[in-house]
Amino acid sequence: MSNDQESELSSQRLRGASAFQLLHWMAAGRLSAQRLQSVYADAIAAENEALGAFVAINPAAPALASASDVRRASGNSIGRLDGLGVAIKDNIDVEALPTALGLAGRKQRVATSDARVVARLRAAGAVILGKTAVDEAALGTTGTTADSGPTHNPHRPEFIAGGSSAGSAAAVAAGLCSFAMGTDTLGSVRIPASHCGIYGLRPTLGELSTSGVVPAARRLDSVGILARSVQDLAVVLQVLNAYDVDDARSRRRRVALALPDWEPGRLRSGFIANLPAIGVAPEICALFARATDALALELGERSDADFNGYDFTRMRRAALLIMESELACELEADLDNGASPLSPRLRDMLGFARSKSAVAYAAADRMLDQAVLHARRLFEHVDVLVLPTVSHGPYRIGETERAGDADLCSFASLAGCPAISLPMGTLENGMPVGLQLVGTPGSDLRLLELAEVCASRLDATPNYPVTTN
Repeated sequence: MSNDQESELSSQRLRGASAFQLLHWMAAGRLSAQRLQSVYADAIAAENEALGAFVAINPAAPALASASDVRRASGNSIGRLDGLGVAIKDNIDVEALPTALGLAGRKQRVATSDARVVARLRAAGAVILGKTAVDEAALGTTGTTADSGPTHNPHRPEFIAGGSSAGSAAAVAAGLCSFAMGTDTLGSVRIPASHCGIYGLRPTLGELSTSGVVPAARRLDSVGILARSVQDLAVVLQVLNAYDVDDARSRRRRVALALPDWEPGRLRSGFIANLPAIGVAPEICALFARATDALALELGERSDADFNGYDFTRMRRAALLIMESELACELEADLDNGASPLSPRLRDMLGFARSKSAVAYAAADRMLDQAVLHARRLFEHVDVLVLPTVSHGPYRIGETERAGDADLCSFASLAGCPAISLPMGTLENGMPVGLQLVGTPGSDLRLLELAEVCASRLDATPNYPVTTN
């Protein structure tokens, strides 16, 4: 590879490129993994202190990139992601790096092995760049309670990036990695994807292994993907999808993920009839109406989705009790760590769960089954549910966290459905807002194809990398 070939690709262009484009350049001999890793390392060194996306850097990243170049030079590329740089949320184990979970008391807990999804990333040749910031205990939607301080939105640093996969979303938007991994329990991939103007996928429950991921609510937890294009989500999903005998909720498939086969002329799209009634802000309703009007042909036959009797807030609160209860078990030792105490906010949330009875937990668990059944009935009449990702735009760091942040995301989580957030436009203050598509379990690839068609029509993707300079 000549220096002239690489010099054609500026650092700015590389940082803004999709993973799919980067793979093309590497396959064509125009880009080396070492150059790409160096570009990310320089950008992280220059910008992360102000952004707060990464909390730990992998010292082995240069060696991993060098090994990728040796493989490509010898014609022995090992996988679909060979040479790409990936950021990992700090509740997912990476061997030899801490899994701190946004807690000061866990900074010295170095993982002795990779989470299953990280092992598959390595097997596909990905270069692990480091760990990204999370809300404390991954229990939040702002990214401002992480031990390392707030994660700033690349569009405007005084605004939240969303959470709890805040660092992963900010790193993708700012071009500090090729793509990133997060987790989504009640919206923790989709919320920051919406706020940062990128693409975020929560796959069907059980499609991606959660072995080696700190549990938040086991029946809801999903590993998710954040990227700068829908194509990237599809590539990474298919690399990571595999049955895991060590994951109690892993799905054993007799056939591959369902191929995209929907017919645009027969697509049935469901819409919630009265968004203001469930707390969606007027400016979000207006932007959503403009976006979906522009997608009149792409979304096919439109109808009102039946959500009579479904209380988004009540269902989200039931799920939150499950999450708080399981985290109270997970963080039992941390509660007694006087040297590194948990924040009053987190202690109060865990204390609330401890004050509830086993009967209250069982009642909440039964409520979550209602979402599964509701989704089954819903998808007998529609092929995709279309709604905003979050009921409001990003707000300023330091403002009180809004209780309903996860309301619109929670339905897919509770029902085990795949869901994707894609950029649908910007508010008057310039901040991005996401459109959410939810499909029936197992329809991940169909949903991604529809998302690609919608994204192309809306043309609302920001210019990456997003920087405030």
